[in-house]
Amino acid sequence: MDITVTLNQITSLSVEDRIRIVQAIWDSIAAEQAYPNLTEVQKQELDRRISDSEANPDDVMTWEEIKASVKRRS
Repeated sequence: MDITVTLNQITSLSVEDRIRIVQAIWDSIAAEQAYPNLTEVQKQELDRRISDSEANPDDVMTWEEIKASVKRRS
């Protein structure tokens, strides 16, 4: 397979079609349960976040608070 030719064909499609292709690719990866190996730094960050979440279960934001926060940053 020539990936350059394939990518050129894909980029000629509409945005909607390209999104459908990306979703199909992502679904196929998820179905195989093929996950990339995490770096040690990524593992440590995940462990840190899990520990923080377990130590502070009530330290959360509602969806409305998150949206408002994002809008303030724009």
